[in-house]
Amino acid sequence: MIDTTLQQLVKEEKKRQKEGIELIPSENFASKSVRSYLSTEFVNKYSEGYPGKRYYGGNEVADKVEILAQERAKKLFGVPFVNVQPYSGSPANLAVYLAVCKPGDSIMGQGLTAGGHLTHGHNVSATGIFYVSHQYGVDPTKSDLFDYEAILKLALEHKPKLIWVGATAHPLIFNYKKFSEIAKKVGAVLAADISHISGLIVGGVHPSPVEHVHIVTTTTHKTLRGPRGAMIMVTKKGLDAYPDLPDRINKAVFPGLQGGPHDNQTAAIAAALEEASTKQFTTYAKQIVKNSVALADELKKQGMTLVGGTSQNHLILVDLTNTMGAGAGIFFQRALDLAGLTLNKNTVPGEKSSPFYPSGVRLGTPAATSRGMKEKDMKKIGKFMGDILAIIKDYRLPTGEKEVRLKLLKEFNAFIATNKGIKKIRNEVRVMAKRFPLP
Repeated sequence: MIDTTLQQLVKEEKKRQKEGIELIPSENFASKSVRSYLSTEFVNKYSEGYPGKRYYGGNEVADKVEILAQERAKKLFGVPFVNVQPYSGSPANLAVYLAVCKPGDSIMGQGLTAGGHLTHGHNVSATGIFYVSHQYGVDPTKSDLFDYEAILKLALEHKPKLIWVGATAHPLIFNYKKFSEIAKKVGAVLAADISHISGLIVGGVHPSPVEHVHIVTTTTHKTLRGPRGAMIMVTKKGLDAYPDLPDRINKAVFPGLQGGPHDNQTAAIAAALEEASTKQFTTYAKQIVKNSVALADELKKQGMTLVGGTSQNHLILVDLTNTMGAGAGIFFQRALDLAGLTLNKNTVPGEKSSPFYPSGVRLGTPAATSRGMKEKDMKKIGKFMGDILAIIKDYRLPTGEKEVRLKLLKEFNAFIATNKGIKKIRNEVRVMAKRFPLP
């Protein structure tokens, strides 16, 4: 049976991706090889448990696949233990809490508006509901945005059981050694969430946290260019400090949080890890950063303010507060989306609005780089963005009643839908995108 309705939706999505340019830093294009394993016969199998210790029969081949993924990850990241079963990044991070903390324990992580992730203790996440979260921020006067004395003071005051280093909207390189020194002084477990930068780490263009932390978590898409999934790793330092940590991680994932792993996903992760071990991937990772720096330079040339002043990885965070006022991110995202440039509105340090109407946008270069775009193409994208910002720059988000805000947004949608300048840029983006085939 052919489901014509779904077939049509797949065609529509492929057309959207083909004719637009994906700039969301957490998105990428998995290779045809990686995608092929997601629809193999492994999708039919149930494999609760771990290799050699399953709750179902018939897992002799699934065991080999999971061990293959584990061994490839251990070699690639230089760690003694890996769990490849987490369904995605948030469950992986929650498993870390379950493994090393008890409900009500004190934890620390980078605040959401400061670039951190929901699962690093934000109050709407289970990690901020079941644990006592103390969030550290960023300081724009510091060279890498972190005030380590302030973070240490927070740690000494609250004695967290777990400290997170890593973020979802941080454009600069992390100093894992500094965070390690803080964790050591308070006896905390230090976990690095490298979901955004894992591909840059294995590609040699971002330092690895493995030497300095006890636990590493990562998604397997984003810069690693695999399927949607996640891994939890224990480092040698973590194993030396807590010999039972691998067992605690395994039990936290299953049966603590999940049922059977998705064996088709595990197979695709194994394929992605093999691709990430090649010289071609190293070249790709280097190009991601080159592209990000080039795009950041062009955006500054277009008059935009960047958090951190630049990009040292795959990600750029634009603060529109001085350009269009608080809450301007929603305007810029909608206008760019209509032009075929996909990114996401995002909070910025010192946010004066809310996560629903944030004052910035977050963008990055992994997906565009996967399509073969280079620095000159980034400059063109930056110019498109500057032209669109000039078209919408007079709009301001009202601070009054909800109805007033919604009315203005409706008017804004009508304005951008008929604007000739945005339509012209949309056509130029479509022509540009078609020059770079999807992987």
